[in-house]
Amino acid sequence: MRQMAAPSGRPPRPGSRTGPAAKGRNKAGGDARPMPITRPRSYAAIDLGTNNCRLLIARPQNGELVVIDAFSRIVRLGEGLHGSGKISDAAMDRTVAALSICADKLRRRHVTLSRAVATEACRRATNGEELAERVRRETGIVLDIISAAEEARLAVLGCHNLMEPGEGPALIFDIGGGSTELMHVDVSDHDVKIHDWISVPWGVVSLTEHAPLPEDSLAGRQAAYAHMREVTRSAFSAFADRAERFAGQPLRLLGTSGTVTTLASVFLDLPRYDRRAVDGLVVPSDAMRDISRRLADASIADRAEIACIGRERADLVVAGCAILESIIDLWPAARVGVADRGIREGILRCLAMQGRDIPVTRREYRK
Repeated sequence: MRQMAAPSGRPPRPGSRTGPAAKGRNKAGGDARPMPITRPRSYAAIDLGTNNCRLLIARPQNGELVVIDAFSRIVRLGEGLHGSGKISDAAMDRTVAALSICADKLRRRHVTLSRAVATEACRRATNGEELAERVRRETGIVLDIISAAEEARLAVLGCHNLMEPGEGPALIFDIGGGSTELMHVDVSDHDVKIHDWISVPWGVVSLTEHAPLPEDSLAGRQAAYAHMREVTRSAFSAFADRAERFAGQPLRLLGTSGTVTTLASVFLDLPRYDRRAVDGLVVPSDAMRDISRRLADASIADRAEIACIGRERADLVVAGCAILESIIDLWPAARVGVADRGIREGILRCLAMQGRDIPVTRREYRK
């Protein structure tokens, strides 16, 4: 389509470039073409877990992916799943409401490439595909119910660059709502290789429903916590046997999930959650154990009073503590690295590689 001069209400002057002879020509004498309207590429990642629905939107800037929008909501998708084997209608409603907000953000941010994944709750539920179809119908988002192997791969891709430097064997773990993944990795520069991994069907939601903590007795809470520890220790036993070959070596350990970020916040005694203080923090393993046991002994009301736990996490955090202690048992590193990044960042990295952008993610906003 050729550009046209705006009408002036007067006839063109002889020789003027607005006259007939100048139609279709620009100042350089060539054909005039409209300038195309272009927007920077933007990528989006949605992680629908057993407890949370999370979104990140990022675009390339100066060789990095800069996060320009984010969303997180506790939807408790797996609530009651351990006993019923199904996602409840109420959990579906909460999830669709959260994903509708995500869909609106995708439209407003003109997202170029996106991927939405669902993990253990949808893998385990008999009506997981029913939820995915409802989400597609009502929000337009296509949920990919991924395997445990893919979940582990994405988590590693998203956080491996926070692994503590060194030559010792390295383990990345992801404590989710419905499952926990352990990945023995080799990290070098911007690359990572998974040598061994395991996924067990115990996360903060499933383990809490399996072994609820009584409120009326300290002895009862301690017994329930000991049972949680035994359940997870048994689930990890095959991986623990394989990890024995690293005994005596300087081990490295990095965790991604709400459990480690919450315990790191308690370690720092933060008045409110601050990702900048937590992401990349390294905490002594003994301190993590001490916090875990204090939280297990506390009543739910006392846990809810802790600023970075609150009522939303008070009932689930103890199960995460039990899982974390079992991980430290089998991989007794002196320190635990903390990553407030994981599956979503792994998805963004993969999307950026498809778009041939540099797959490095940082944030430009504050929570």
